[in-house]
Amino acid sequence: MEDALLERNKNLNRGFRKLNVWKEAIDLYAFEKKVLGEVKVLPFKIRDQVLDSVFSISSNLAEGYCRKSIKEYIQFVNVALGSAGENYSQMYALLKSGEISQTTFDEFDKRHYSVENKLINLAKSLARKKKTGQDWNSDYKVS
Repeated sequence: MEDALLERNKNLNRGFRKLNVWKEAIDLYAFEKKVLGEVKVLPFKIRDQVLDSVFSISSNLAEGYCRKSIKEYIQFVNVALGSAGENYSQMYALLKSGEISQTTFDEFDKRHYSVENKLINLAKSLARKKKTGQDWNSDYKVS
């Protein structure tokens, strides 16, 4: 069902849905939401901040993509990278304080590392395009 949702109603503005990094960032949010929902003594404010930072990753990817400008896209990918750093710091603090287990952190770290590396590679790719004067484009097919 999930793939069907992403395959319907295609247009130029929804092209970010084809990005693996966007999909993985969504999955990372779902993972953290589930994990933090199981932590009973975590203050609401902390839970909210952690979920805000991880939610910001996919949101900034989508917004940057929709700007249709390589310069702005790079800026939003960098904001997503900043949110990823913030999120890692928060989850590490939860590990150190004993609010999440080492096993949970290890699974988080594996997922987070993948998203982070894809963000870095996207930023590099966009920077190369900008440097060579290539314009923003999308091969997203409209249906």
